[in-house]
Amino acid sequence: MELVNIKIEGHPYQVEKGLTILQAARKCGYEIPSLCSFKDGKCSLGSCRVCLVEVKGARGLVASCVYPVNEGMEIIISSPKATAARRTSVELLLSNHSRNCQQCRKNGNCELLHVAKITGARDDVYQGAQTPATFDDLTPSIIRDTSKCILCGRCVVRCEEAHGTGILGFENRGFKTIVGPAYNRSFAESPCILCGQCVNVCPTGALMEKGEIDLVDAAFKAGKHVVVQTAPAVRAALGEEFGLPIGTTVTGKMVAALHRLGFAKVYDTNFGADLTIMEEAAELVNRIKNKGVLPMITSCSPGWVNYAEYFYGDLLDHLSSCKSPHEMMGAIIKSYYAKHNNLDPKDIFVVSIMPCTAKKYEKNRPENAVDGIADVDAVLTTRELATLIKRSGIQFNKLPDEEFDQDLLGEYTGAGVIFGTTGGVMEAAVRTAYHMITNKEADELLKFEPVRGLEGIKEASLDIDGLKVNIAVCHGMKNAKVLLDEIRSGKSKYQFIEIMGCPGGCVNGGGQPYVKPCFLPNEEDNILDTYISKRAAVLYSEDEKQVIRRSHLNTQIQDLYKNYLGEPNGHLAHKLLHTSYHARVRFPKK
Repeated sequence: MELVNIKIEGHPYQVEKGLTILQAARKCGYEIPSLCSFKDGKCSLGSCRVCLVEVKGARGLVASCVYPVNEGMEIIISSPKATAARRTSVELLLSNHSRNCQQCRKNGNCELLHVAKITGARDDVYQGAQTPATFDDLTPSIIRDTSKCILCGRCVVRCEEAHGTGILGFENRGFKTIVGPAYNRSFAESPCILCGQCVNVCPTGALMEKGEIDLVDAAFKAGKHVVVQTAPAVRAALGEEFGLPIGTTVTGKMVAALHRLGFAKVYDTNFGADLTIMEEAAELVNRIKNKGVLPMITSCSPGWVNYAEYFYGDLLDHLSSCKSPHEMMGAIIKSYYAKHNNLDPKDIFVVSIMPCTAKKYEKNRPENAVDGIADVDAVLTTRELATLIKRSGIQFNKLPDEEFDQDLLGEYTGAGVIFGTTGGVMEAAVRTAYHMITNKEADELLKFEPVRGLEGIKEASLDIDGLKVNIAVCHGMKNAKVLLDEIRSGKSKYQFIEIMGCPGGCVNGGGQPYVKPCFLPNEEDNILDTYISKRAAVLYSEDEKQVIRRSHLNTQIQDLYKNYLGEPNGHLAHKLLHTSYHARVRFPKK
């Protein structure tokens, strides 16, 4: 590693060659305001001009997010010239910005307000016409409000880096420039997979998830039997909304909060994950033994399913027909649970707490309804759950640890927990698939290292009583495209593939707490490189603590099949727990 000598504010430092001034300053303990940079001080656009600094010998001020350090460089952050320029940049952004901050759900996490405070910017210095705005709320998942957009380009870069789809871009020129899908279409009229990664990086309220707290309020008011379920990834991140360090497990406190919010039952979606494994593993074994369509690809991630329907409609028969865990859980609540408790399914209201914005779209898919009744009625993100808790006056950090309701649908295994991270579905599935093929257990599969970690594409081979099974795991659609193109060309060597829409899996879903260094002063400098691993570690730790770590050993799952469903992939199981897909037009005609 080559080092260079620089000075910041007159003090000497040694930093890695190749860093930008912004990166180097952060490593040396300085915060230079920035809006277009969002990952470890890297920036591909340099558009916001909020990070301007003075460099001795340079002509004029430079944007620290794109200007590299070099030997002997002297950087001045607090010169009157740089300070005034940064303030002016922010004031110009404020002049073209919607000023309904009190009503904006990004309030408290708005980076524009943060840098305005740091720079001393005033919001009424420049007045005049504002860029014509677009408000798009046509999808169930994401709202776009260009009146709050500062043209930083973060969402454009994130969409391209994660998925390679280029859904977002700069439209028009000059003063009329906005960010949106091509021709300023709605997200509903574009091949957006609704994953919410753009929402996670947006520094303002220009991109937000579509809230559904009002649906839950209405259900309580109408006297519905309201049941809530929480995805495994939620417990790994919810604590961040209450000031706890990234990687803090808050399962018990989360359950306690949900009990106090008045839900009739508080269940863990991990039960649905165990059920998914039973159906998915049985489907895989059936395809292998009967020469069905291979490779089979997991179907738990609705963002990935959306991508497949838009871009690989010819490969949809490769997807498992299994619904995702929360949809399966909803279907069982409105059938098995309803029958057991003598309730009309129409009087039950199922709320899913999910790390994902695409789940909001998924619950509306007609293919997921049973006899015209939706499996799930409302989806709240992890952020929305935090809002609900705070609104209710609950002091989260003072809550005792409580257990999920254990009746009928309460038991879950370690296999269900790890669904929330990339590789988790595969690891859980092979534990049970091995048993279904051999009627034995393989302890070495309880920690299947080849599918763990954040590498874009991971692969492994299993020898199950002489049957060789090649598997692959990937996350983010840019990585998925590599595997899908192999299938399309007839060159795929795999029998089973796990694909997750969001980079890192559900722990990094579009509905998880925002991870922004300017609001995390107590976290280490490289938090943007480690937060996914920290959240994933919560799930792996909980898996290891479980007495039962294989889905097929869940006694309540066994009772469900014995007393109600019959067998995995049976007639009733298919009606309740399986779905279908259809190729979609990328740009439907208006």
